[in-house]
Amino acid sequence: MTDGSAPGGVDIELDLDRAPDGRPAPSSGPVPWLVATGVTILAAALGLTLTLRSGSAPACAAGRTLAAAPLTGTATHNGKATFYDLNGAGGNCSNPAAPANRLYVALGPTEYAAGAACGGFLDVTGPKGTVRVLIMDQCPECAPGHLDLSREAFARIADPVKGLVPVTYRAVVNPPLPGPLTFRIKEGASQWWFAVRVGNHGNPLRAVEVRQGDSGPWRTAVRQDYNYWLIASGAGAGPFSVRVSDVYGHRATVAGIRMAPGQVQTSAVRMYATGAAAATPRPPASARPSATRAGGTPTPARRPVEVARASAPAAETPSTRPAGATARWCG
Repeated sequence: MTDGSAPGGVDIELDLDRAPDGRPAPSSGPVPWLVATGVTILAAALGLTLTLRSGSAPACAAGRTLAAAPLTGTATHNGKATFYDLNGAGGNCSNPAAPANRLYVALGPTEYAAGAACGGFLDVTGPKGTVRVLIMDQCPECAPGHLDLSREAFARIADPVKGLVPVTYRAVVNPPLPGPLTFRIKEGASQWWFAVRVGNHGNPLRAVEVRQGDSGPWRTAVRQDYNYWLIASGAGAGPFSVRVSDVYGHRATVAGIRMAPGQVQTSAVRMYATGAAAATPRPPASARPSATRAGGTPTPARRPVEVARASAPAAETPSTRPAGATARWCG
């Protein structure tokens, strides 16, 4: 395409949704190189159109699903930290709300790992000290090593006026558990469609299995990037037994989980005992979390980075991403 400023320029207009008007070509005809150029541009346009209409994801979007493993072990990582505020919402991990101490973190797509990091903890060290934070949100614009801390967590490690500070961080293995395992069946679930969120597991989870009653075959649920475990064809009418495994080999089984969508059901079972040693993790090949979302299920969204800006009053309703924020994925 030309802007008309150069002599001899050629304007090529492609309208793939309108039939040609049948006008004859000028008698002089285009020179061969111009015909070739036009054909090349037309082919490229057609290829792009077919790609978009077939639903193929952009390359940058496809790359976001390649890494699907949460931080594990005790290795120390170098990075940087900013801060933001969830305003009482539960983040992309679908928590009912922020923790009471408001010490949480959002991770970039690589370390968030399509939801695999949800429910784990990090120890983050900055200029002023160290803070332990719950992983409960995703920061779409954050590169690996960029931690978006809660305002309260950031204040534990640095002066908030700085806004951005270097940090080191590591995964916490077998953190003290806040309580026994909890289960929340998702709204809209029935005997034909099952989704459950597991809470208070301490370490990142590797697998969730469900069966009807106390006998019969276990069915493997598929993790969604909003931290629910899905059996698309349903698991029956309940009550259910749920078997939960984490990345360090701990396993716990809870029976009597009712089909009670929207209710948090607290069990009497803890994922592991205080001071438990981690087993050698043996994740199967199928442990990679799925980035596929159940039809019609929205992703709980986080607010973009808010640096040195006053937070709004806490609310119990989930936050929503401002219009256009999804364009920052490819930045």
